[in-house]
Amino acid sequence: MISLATEDLVIDIPERGDGTPLSLHVESGQVWGVLGPNGAGKTTLLHTLAGLRRPRSGRVLLDGEPLAGLRRKRIARRLAVVFQERQDGFPASVLETALIGRHPFLSPWDLETADDIGVARAALRAVELDGYEARPVNTLSGGERQRLAVATALTQQPALWLADEPSNHLDLRHQVAVMRLLRAQAAEGRAVLMCLHDVNLAARWCDRILLLYPDGTACWGPTATMLVPQALEGLYGQPLDVVEVGGVRLFVPRISVSLRKR
Repeated sequence: MISLATEDLVIDIPERGDGTPLSLHVESGQVWGVLGPNGAGKTTLLHTLAGLRRPRSGRVLLDGEPLAGLRRKRIARRLAVVFQERQDGFPASVLETALIGRHPFLSPWDLETADDIGVARAALRAVELDGYEARPVNTLSGGERQRLAVATALTQQPALWLADEPSNHLDLRHQVAVMRLLRAQAAEGRAVLMCLHDVNLAARWCDRILLLYPDGTACWGPTATMLVPQALEGLYGQPLDVVEVGGVRLFVPRISVSLRKR
């Protein structure tokens, strides 16, 4: 079981007011989607929840304990972060990179065991990177690197996933595969909170939604009540049409007839 809570949390974005204090409770089995336009603070929020940035006020609790007072290694044994962008700090193979997910469980001078390597290889198979183990990371495409980032988090075996645009750089098939993987993680008793640009991915895969507005205001709740045209049009400043596919409401930007003909 996992519990991540915020108590009157205000994220720290320079030159912006406090906005709405966030009091959220993310629990095992839940998939949260965080939506908002560019600059609304989605990445800042995720980094704050991971303990990588200090909040302006309020606090984050991990399993009932203040996150700010926990050692990084202990945090890393409970939660994993999938970053939107990453840099290759040193030459490494795909397998070596995936094995970074085992580091929170090793002593400083320990080597990975056969079990650790087995966990990493299983994670690579889960994202269709089996057979890539010896490839240098700098030879991978953007989508392959994104899948490797997901595999590295999977190797970490976290109880909580914090993912910043996990579908970034992915083609349609791999978008579905990664979202299905994250949904399966929740079904197995873990929790997922992910920042998304694609409203329709959130509609299909998330059961709870947090909407972040550029002025710092926010609202949250079950997907069915949050993903409605009035709220989303105000969020993005874009008129939307709603269609239903397979029982799921999807949102399409409304484009004038004159623009379609160009």
